[in-house]
Amino acid sequence: MSGFLSFLALALMVAVLAVLLAGLVNMMRSGPGNASQRLMRARVMLQGLAILVIVIALLYARSRGS
Repeated sequence: MSGFLSFLALALMVAVLAVLLAGLVNMMRSGPGNASQRLMRARVMLQGLAILVIVIALLYARSRGS
């Protein structure tokens, strides 16, 4: 289970990076503001999910170690 959570956390972090880079590219190309707002919301949501998965993985590892 811990391996799955680690993989999920890594996948979410890569997704955050991809959305962040897409937002930066959109901003540099003076893209539509609507797209920037959607990308910002997606990035914040993915960051929250990544933090949640990391906390769950740490709690799971801590409970198995006791």
